[in-house]
Amino acid sequence: MTLAELPIVDLEGSGTRRAICPHDCPDGCSMLVTVEDGRAIGVRGDPDHPFTRGGLCAKVNDYQERVYSPERVTTPLRRVGPKGSGRFEPITWDDAVTEVTTRFKAVAAEHGAEAIMPVSYLGTQGTLNGLNVGDPFFNRLGATVTERTFCDSGASTAYVMSVGPTAGVDPESLVHSRYIVIWACNMVSTNLHLWPFVLQAQRNGAKVVVIDPMRHRTAKRADWHIPIRPGTDGALAMALIHVILTEGLTDAEYVAEHTVGVEELAERVANCTPEWASQETGIPAEDIRTLAREYAAAQPAMIRIGVAIERSSGGGQTVRAISCLPGLVGAWRNPGGGILALPLWAFPVNWEGLSRVDLRPEGSTTRVVNQYHLGRALTGELGLETPVAALMVYNANPVIVCPDQERLLAGLAREDLFTVVSEQFMTDTALYADIVLPATTQLEQLDVMFSWGHFYIGLNQPSIAPVGEAVSNTELFRRLAAGMGFDDGCFRVSDEDMIEHAFDWSAPALAGITPQSLAETGWARLNLPDAAHYAPHAEGGFPTPSGRHEFASAAAAGGNFVLPLFRQGSNEFQPGGVVDPLPHYIPPRASSPAYPLSLISPKSHAFLNSSYGNLGPQQRVQGEPTAVVHPVDATARGIGDGDLIRVFNERGEFVVRVTVSDEVAAGVVLASMGGWRAQAKGPSTVNAVNPVEFADLGNAPTFSDTRVEVAPA
Repeated sequence: MTLAELPIVDLEGSGTRRAICPHDCPDGCSMLVTVEDGRAIGVRGDPDHPFTRGGLCAKVNDYQERVYSPERVTTPLRRVGPKGSGRFEPITWDDAVTEVTTRFKAVAAEHGAEAIMPVSYLGTQGTLNGLNVGDPFFNRLGATVTERTFCDSGASTAYVMSVGPTAGVDPESLVHSRYIVIWACNMVSTNLHLWPFVLQAQRNGAKVVVIDPMRHRTAKRADWHIPIRPGTDGALAMALIHVILTEGLTDAEYVAEHTVGVEELAERVANCTPEWASQETGIPAEDIRTLAREYAAAQPAMIRIGVAIERSSGGGQTVRAISCLPGLVGAWRNPGGGILALPLWAFPVNWEGLSRVDLRPEGSTTRVVNQYHLGRALTGELGLETPVAALMVYNANPVIVCPDQERLLAGLAREDLFTVVSEQFMTDTALYADIVLPATTQLEQLDVMFSWGHFYIGLNQPSIAPVGEAVSNTELFRRLAAGMGFDDGCFRVSDEDMIEHAFDWSAPALAGITPQSLAETGWARLNLPDAAHYAPHAEGGFPTPSGRHEFASAAAAGGNFVLPLFRQGSNEFQPGGVVDPLPHYIPPRASSPAYPLSLISPKSHAFLNSSYGNLGPQQRVQGEPTAVVHPVDATARGIGDGDLIRVFNERGEFVVRVTVSDEVAAGVVLASMGGWRAQAKGPSTVNAVNPVEFADLGNAPTFSDTRVEVAPA
């Protein structure tokens, strides 16, 4: 039996099946699926999983309803009406593959293969069906390479520049923390299963501090909520460093033995006083001093940063500054201390083998387009030498998650653009497709799941047969490759064989773990010390050029690079000039008389990005789309609670019902993303007003650096 041979599951029988939540979420929950006569009738969290602990969130606790929704796309479809009209007719898979591959060949012959552009992200997070599933196909085709930097690219770049690609902290070790700072993260809504570990620490006497512009669900449960102006987190971090250094609050021994660049850092923050930071952030200077002193004194101290931390002009440098804090105070010495960003670095995933850059035609150029600029790419405003003539979207719903929504819709409406969308539902993007292909859900496919929020690997075996004619992403690209005439071996391997090559199963972290053992247990903790003993940098040993925690980063000489993880089909860093090796503060974009308010668009509580935005149970939990405005700003504009308002700037506008509340600071508007246009009060959603400029590192987005005005609708 080879490594990847797995027991056969009876898809027509009854029983309890093991599954892993497919979504782009740090929790990576283990699920138990109840099946009767081949039909899933319920899902629940696995009570034996140390992280899931038997619970599921509002997004997936009725996942079987998603699987059997009458709105599911269950057969290939061809457009028969105008783009966007939603008028389609069913066709066979043979006809669909023939039409797609014939059109791709024609586009490549007329314009070159780079005129074909894939768009994908993490609609499913599986190793097989997720981020890289289409890379081999599009690399073999010679299509445009897409950068996928919507999430954590800037923060990860900054983090790696500081401490290297280290998992750093076991999330379960938070129970041992004495001081926990949750920074730009609504954990109760977006990282729910980490909260019990925080709550246990809090019961043990730890102080929990939340830094966020919004007094959200997590902030209300904290011991101290520190409201901050959007995009000014870097000023706060620099001032904390200033206080720790000037008041002698460092762990001098740790700094001397395991860090580099403290003298240069001290010079850099010499003028970053709490009074200066107070003017930037709106936080009283004495609160900044108190936070610095408490954080330094209460060890082990933990900082949990959220995705939102990078989403402003200086987001990368913000994470650079925050990353310095645990090194200064020696937080790394003990379990429960350090900075929690992406534990995924612990998983020995074979990213290069999944992407197959080697399949690109010899001598072909590699055109790179960032998906953040999709609207401009499709309308010709990006200045591409070869226009995008064919688009294939899978694992993504760009109309709802990309900025510049009005321009994007104009591009998708082009009659000369051939668009293919693989989907489970008729999304806002699928409405503009020429061909729609039915995709399986997690209960219908095989996958291996890593996590970017804990140390457990899981095997998701299919619980039921595919609904209708839906196929997994792996099978989709096998069929398209055959239609294109690609005879490379990688397009003929089974999913089971793909598992064998998706990870380095010989790596120490996977010692004792195999696909077969996972088939029995469903999940397993990586072969690492338990949370009570996991402190990998207690004695330094950082995977940086110096082996130390780098306040002055040697990697900065490489420029503003994009990590390979975020660039489809390429292992090359993108040069962007030499980056300052020391952290510094980049303020958010200045307000103007026309657009004086700062808009933030965090993740919704009941949607996963745009997933579930069309489903009734989640819509009822989330409620109708709203914007939260402070009473001072509402009164000045003649706006009352419950009114319809316009939120607008030079890029566009959206209409939404307003909630007037002091849960946001004056000068801030909050409108969650993820709702579909069908539920909006007008033709657009919040992403119509977001900017298209990148942040300072990693080509990260700047969703939280949006200036707007509001007025009665």
